[in-house]
Amino acid sequence: MQAIFNSHFNFTTLMTLQELFNFIGNNPAWIIVYFAMIPFTALLAGFMGKGEGNLTPWKQLYSVLIYMVCIPGIFAITLSIYFFLFERRSILQTDVYNQIIPVVSMLATLLLIRNNASMDRIPGFGKISGLMMVIFATLMLMWGLDRTRIYVVAFTRMPFYYVFGIFAALFLMIRFGTKRVLR
Repeated sequence: MQAIFNSHFNFTTLMTLQELFNFIGNNPAWIIVYFAMIPFTALLAGFMGKGEGNLTPWKQLYSVLIYMVCIPGIFAITLSIYFFLFERRSILQTDVYNQIIPVVSMLATLLLIRNNASMDRIPGFGKISGLMMVIFATLMLMWGLDRTRIYVVAFTRMPFYYVFGIFAALFLMIRFGTKRVLR
């Protein structure tokens, strides 16, 4: 297995996201197995720990599964939003392996875990949902700026640290706003 992995990756140069997506497209078994095993593990844990999902060993397992599936799932959603809003790609150009399978696996895993455990009692779930909200709000803010072309007028004659300060303030506003919404 190591030989197969080393034959596909050249470690002497840096890999771009496009090269990673090409690798996944050429070798879909890697991603299919990964994203099939996570909901299967959640399903198996649901059968084995029926009604005990909020107890110590199960909630740690669920926490690990949530992070294993939500980080790529959130990335896939963010990537899809970027492609559709900023690059104006057609929905027919959606990559099944990079944009659909991670999201489907994430939704299936979260539904399976929710059937056996309260999401509020799983360690770290609040942080993942907060991250999703912040990323979504930030992308929508960037899309709004891109569509209205405000940044061209406002930032062309400003020093860089003012622009950085404005974006940091907007990010903090988004962060505090999502905390209030999620309470």
